[in-house]
Amino acid sequence: MAVLAAPAPPVIASKPLVAVKAVAATKAQSDPDAYVIKRALTITEPIVHGFWAWDDAGVPDGPIIITVDTVAQTMSVFRGGYEIGVSVVLYGIGEKPTPLGVFPITQKKKQHISNLYGAPMPYMQRLTDDGVAIHASDVLEGFITHGCIGVPKEFAKRLFEETQIGDRVIITSGERLQVGGAVGAVS
Repeated sequence: MAVLAAPAPPVIASKPLVAVKAVAATKAQSDPDAYVIKRALTITEPIVHGFWAWDDAGVPDGPIIITVDTVAQTMSVFRGGYEIGVSVVLYGIGEKPTPLGVFPITQKKKQHISNLYGAPMPYMQRLTDDGVAIHASDVLEGFITHGCIGVPKEFAKRLFEETQIGDRVIITSGERLQVGGAVGAVS
């Protein structure tokens, strides 16, 4: 089932190719097709703050990879190389930047309160030991985080249901890959 949610502009960007650096989980070493980008979702409307889309109809089971591009301000979720979710994101800048690199999901908690800021972090998926996580947030123009990746609540819920501890999140700054491109392995 396809689900779209998009408030009115301002426009952030048109659909990026695919926000991903040439890195992925170790499984790609034994199965080179595991992380070939086979499909990008077709997005026909402007991608604006609060926008998200999810369409996993007919997509086979497979490993999950999440990519975040801080330049395009988007997240893509892939299952077995098929993009099943896209969302505009909030991220941290300045003194609390979102770190770049490859991060496994190390903890999941449906209702979490930040130890540092006392703020609710629904559908929290921890990426670093110092508190960086993906979580539900009000994704509004001009908002930033303390380094976390904020996504709309309904998207966060679907993402939470799809992922497992150990799934990889790749955070880049403007690096993209086209459909048909292979995502290399990381040990």
